This record gives sequence, structure tokens and C-alpha cells, in this order.
Amino acid sequence: MDKSVLDEILRQVSKPVRYMGNEYNMVEKDPSKVLIRFAFAFPDVYEVGMSHLGMKILYHLMNKREDTYCERVFAPWVDMEQKMREKRLPLFALETKDPIAMFDFVGFTLQYEMCYTNVINMLDLAGIPLRWWEREEHHPFVIAGGPCAYNIEPLADFFDLVVMGDGEEVINELLDVYRQWKMQGGRRQDFLMAAAGIPGVYVPRFYDVEYNPDGTVCSIKPNREGISPIIRKRVVRDLDKAYYPETMIVPYMDIVHDRIMLEVFRGCTRGCRFCQAGIIYRPVRERSVPRLMELAEKLISNTGYEELSLSSLSTSDYSDLEKLVKQLMKRFASQKVSFSLPSLRLDSFSRELIEEMIKVRKAGLTFAPEAGTQRLRDVINKGVTENDLLNSARQAFELGWDTVKLYFMIGLPTETREDLKGIAELAKKVKQCYFDATLGQRAHRLRITISVASFVPKPFTPFQWVAQDTIEDLNDKIDFLKDKLRIKSVEFDWHDPRLSFLEAVFARGDRRLGKVLLKAWEMGCKFDGWAELFKYDTWLKAFEETGIDPEFYANRVRNKEEVFPWSHIDVGVTPSFLWREYQKALKGELTPDCRVRCWGCGITRLGGLCQ
Repeated sequence: MDKSVLDEILRQVSKPVRYMGNEYNMVEKDPSKVLIRFAFAFPDVYEVGMSHLGMKILYHLMNKREDTYCERVFAPWVDMEQKMREKRLPLFALETKDPIAMFDFVGFTLQYEMCYTNVINMLDLAGIPLRWWEREEHHPFVIAGGPCAYNIEPLADFFDLVVMGDGEEVINELLDVYRQWKMQGGRRQDFLMAAAGIPGVYVPRFYDVEYNPDGTVCSIKPNREGISPIIRKRVVRDLDKAYYPETMIVPYMDIVHDRIMLEVFRGCTRGCRFCQAGIIYRPVRERSVPRLMELAEKLISNTGYEELSLSSLSTSDYSDLEKLVKQLMKRFASQKVSFSLPSLRLDSFSRELIEEMIKVRKAGLTFAPEAGTQRLRDVINKGVTENDLLNSARQAFELGWDTVKLYFMIGLPTETREDLKGIAELAKKVKQCYFDATLGQRAHRLRITISVASFVPKPFTPFQWVAQDTIEDLNDKIDFLKDKLRIKSVEFDWHDPRLSFLEAVFARGDRRLGKVLLKAWEMGCKFDGWAELFKYDTWLKAFEETGIDPEFYANRVRNKEEVFPWSHIDVGVTPSFLWREYQKALKGELTPDCRVRCWGCGITRLGGLCQ
């Protein structure tokens, strides 16, 4: 790359530091002395991607290998992309500024459906043929991982292979196979065949999909000998023994989560019926307090950060949380290091714990009742009550908080107007908790934010069979809430239902959607998750021109026997368990935390890992 051209461009774009690299703790290697070059690609801007824990783990893990150099690449913002195309500057990695088209792998992490056009845009900007059948022997292998990879079918045309599950072990196995293949000088197809033999690796081209006359999937079968009909996700069994970085890159600019992220455990046992993460990351595996203290010591020392986030799907469920927090506070309070719990449950909000944590700094507080009435919270198996919320709010106000955010979903299965009214009633009751707090203890002002998102049915959840509400229905519900939430000190914000509609289309989509993604990108769609760049009308034109009905994917009820585009993927939890949970939801029946009792979800088939 002509770095003088890059220097010239950087003077003309917003936030040039996004593209400069050279941050503290960035890994530097001589590319000529490694066998494998891996571009870890995040299909969004730098400040979003640099907040992603998976990238931090796998970046440092791969760079521990002497034969591999892992570098980072992010989606350039539109002003940078325009300049790069004008100057014919290909997409490059931050570490060496080398074009990623010359790498061995370009590995995308897929966190969100609305980043899919960015994947296509980044491949195009890199000069890498977009679809797998257009690539030749010298092109990099384009691979994917992350939660959206569990239904990769809408992107099946664009990826050579996909990794299912925890990446810490499988990535090394994949690189070992690649190393052997590259040293032997085999064909591209030979490597893919060898890679497909690694548990947890899925090569979409090795499977044929047939459809029924009504458009539903008829079958998904391997199209050659030696390919498994089912791909089972990979699970790291012991997090204490699993790799975790002892240092992290410290960006020169503000990023979304600019702090140390210390993963305390993986998985969740609560069983919220809308939550895909709660299913695909099972079983629960915890790191021990001594291991977490060891990691915290090294990460704080090696980065200089003064804030550490205890990360997981539900951190207050960590079995030794009180012990961990006390030890962290005892060790690091004198250094003014603060600690945050980003995912607190209402039923485990401990005043003593919070008092301990706010000794250094008080962070924002978000609670997620998810639904406005107990009936609907039971339908989704949230497992919290109105009293849980009010007790937590009361304690928060007594501890001096003046800002509380409450997160809800609308469009949940069986939802009624009474459930929507319940959201406004809860807002009023939380407000009253503020005034009930002792004068002198509570803050001088109050702000309650009610944030509402539209429910998106996801694969591998008990609600994978349900139809999403139409955009018209969701807008009507939002208008209803706007009226009901005209309450002093209460703010109301909501997620665009049109965006949620597209999320639902691609979350449960099949391979036929690949041509829609390509058409939408050709028509200018990218950064679809960013409101200022979202082009809903263009998306509708893309569906129309490709002859695809998006409502078929988003607004249709599935029957029990339907073959899903992801039916050949095994995440451990069985479809029969998910169906039972769906039926219990319709009756409003709860399934308690499976740490109390095993409910037979099927995850023990992966080796009896439940704790």
C-alpha cells in the first residue's frame, strides 16, 4: 500500500484514528516470518468492534502462535470508504496496513443481522470476489463465527466456512489443518474438505437445500461423501483452563465499552424464552475467583484502565459474586479502579453488593423487566416480579441514583393492550419509589427512561415458531405507549420497527435471501443498523426486484414439523425441549432456573457440563 496516499486521505475524513492502528498493546510481527496471516474482520466501525470481547480473546490467542499473525480490520465509515474508492486504496489491516486480499483468512464475527451488507461491502472494498464460487486458489478463505453464524444460510453464498460455538479451541485446530494444507500445496477444495472434518466447522457449499412447493425448506443434506449431516457446536469445557488474554489493546479514541472486560462466566440457566444467547451459549461454565483475580491483576497492570466490567449474560448469577466483588474492592480500591455489572437481574439486586461497588464510582443503572405485566413476564419466562423491580428501584434511589433505565419489548407472543398499559403503570410506580425514598438520601432530580424494542423471533429459541407482529401493529403499539407515557420525569424511546422487521427476516432466513442481500448492497445499503444510513425503501425495492417476499420469513407462523434453515445445526438444546417451552409459554407456565432442577434441555449430550 502507498502509505502516503493513506496519510493524505486521513486528513480528509472524520475520526482518522479509526484507521491508524499503533495502539498500546497492539501486536507487531514481521509478516515475512509467519506462515498464516489472519484478518479478524468486524463489520462495523472501529469503536463498536473494539468493544467486542470475542475479538480481544481470539486476536491475542492467535497471535500467541509463532506461525500466525492476526490483524484487525473494521468497516470504514462512509467518508473513508468514498476516499478509498476514489484513490483505489483496498481495504487494509490496521497493524501492517497491508491489503487483506493478500491474507490467508478473512474472518468475520457476526453479532447482528443488520451488519450483513457491511460484510459484502468490505469484501468488495478488499477486492475479494464476493461469492465463494468466484474465488480462485490465491484468494483468502472467507470465514465466519459469532451468534449469527448459527443460521448463516442468508450469507451462505459469501462464506467458505463457518465456525459454530466457542472459538478458543476450534480456531487453533483450523489453523493447524491450514498450516499442513499450505505446506503440502493442496487445492482450495482439499483444505475445505479437511476443515469440514473438524467438529464445529460448517462448509455451506457441501450441503444442498431443497424446498417444498409452499416455499418452506424440504431438506438440507450433504452433497458428498464424508460430510456429517449435522454440525454440532463446539464448547470450551473448563474456562479456568481456557485461554484468556492478560492484556488488551487500549484505543486512542473513545469506544463503546472503553474498559477491561473480565468474563466471569459463559452461558445462562434462566431460560428466558425470547433469548437466543441464553440457549446457544449453554451450558453455564464459571471461572473461579482465584483465576479472575489473577486475570484482573494482570489486565489492570498491563492496560492502565481504571474501570473493569464483570462480563456475562447475567453477572448477578455468578455463584461467587459477593466474594469476587469484595476481593476486587479490597485489592484495587486504593488504585481507584471501579467495577461495573452490566447485566443485573432484578431479582438479585443486592444492596450490600451495590454499596460495595459504588465506593469508587457510580455507573448508570438499567433494569430489564421486558414486559409490563406479570402474566406476560411468565409467558416469556422472565422469572421476575413487580416487587423485584420496585424493591430494586427503591434501593437504587436510596443509594442516590437519579437515573434509571427500564427496558421492555413489545410484540411479544400473546401480548394484549393490558400488557402495554402495564409498562406505563410500572413507570409510575418506579417514579413513586423515588418519592418514597427518604429525603436526604435520594438525589435532587429524577430521570426514568422507558426503552422499548420490538420482539424479533430468533432461531434456537422457544419462540422460533411464532410470527413477528407486522410493522403496522408495532407502530400502533408505539403510538399507544407514547400517549400512556406522557409522565413528568419519564422519557420514552423506541427501536425502529422497520429495522426489527428486517432483523426477523434475516434471523430466520434461508439461502434464497443471499440475492436480496447482494441486490440491497448494489443499491447502496450498508451500515443498516445506523439510523442515519438506514434505507428501508431501498430494501423493499431489493426484495421486489429479487422476487422475495420478506413477510414469508418475518410474519408467518411455523408448524411443529417444519424443517428450518438451521435444522442441521446442533447447539445442544433439543428442538423438542424448545417446543415444550413454547407450549408452556402459551399457558403462561414458568420453568424455573435449571440450576435448581434439570429440565432436560439436552445440553448434557455435549458431555454433562452443567454445573
